[in-house]
Amino acid sequence: NGDVRLLTPDAVEGWSDLVHCPSQRLLDRLVRRYAETKDSGSFLLRNLKDSERMQLLITLAFNPEPLVLQSFPSDEGWPFAKYLGACGRMVAVNYVGEELWSYFNAPWEKRVDLAWQLMEIAEQLTNNDFEFALYLLDVSFDNFAVGPRDGKVIIVDAENVLVADKKLIRQNKPENWDVWYESKFDDCDKEACLSFSKEILCARVTVDHNYYAICQNLLLRHATWCGTSGGQIHDPPAEIAKDGQLEALLDECANPKQRYGRFQAAKELCEYLAQSTNNVR
Repeated sequence: NGDVRLLTPDAVEGWSDLVHCPSQRLLDRLVRRYAETKDSGSFLLRNLKDSERMQLLITLAFNPEPLVLQSFPSDEGWPFAKYLGACGRMVAVNYVGEELWSYFNAPWEKRVDLAWQLMEIAEQLTNNDFEFALYLLDVSFDNFAVGPRDGKVIIVDAENVLVADKKLIRQNKPENWDVWYESKFDDCDKEACLSFSKEILCARVTVDHNYYAICQNLLLRHATWCGTSGGQIHDPPAEIAKDGQLEALLDECANPKQRYGRFQAAKELCEYLAQSTNNVR
């Protein structure tokens, strides 16, 4: 409807992971940053042509990945591939490099650096100045790539990203909104298993989902991909294996034994990995 002024939560809630629990602040950001219109920069839906509005809504419903890349762009430091443009339903993004899996048997120092970057990504998406929590619902080795020159880890599959507005959660105060939420370890025999509740991700301010997803599916020794297990930092040097600290932190990050143990383990693991490669950035 060309007379509608704004794209509102009640109109699109649940259409896709991106807008499973949308706030007006998020939707205004999506419309304002929608690149396939000459009036880019306005959050007013009625300023879009009928065809532009229809394309935006169809994209939002069927594959919101382009909207994630536009709304949280790499140029502003978000860890996603750079959105270049679209022609109809064909989207172009920059080529980042080989997928993370290609580095499974890289030298130890390289794999530690990549693991540290993964934990940094988990932290950035969970806690940032914009107070949008971006939760990765699909975490596997082929959803990340590594730049061949700078060695930077980038998310190259952003289709299954749920965005929760922490400001809205604090404002509405749903039940247990301020209780820290701990994700449950999913001990399954398949690749890239994750156990989560979208409703809880949308209703809590403090959630450990991203730490859990990275540790369980990419770093833990039980992480499995392409029939191979061991995780990104498998087979540590003898002195590190003997020390046992790294293994203990990984275990606590994936399957915590103490209450809120994953939050602390994720912080300590990130520090441990940074110190191991002198990556104090």
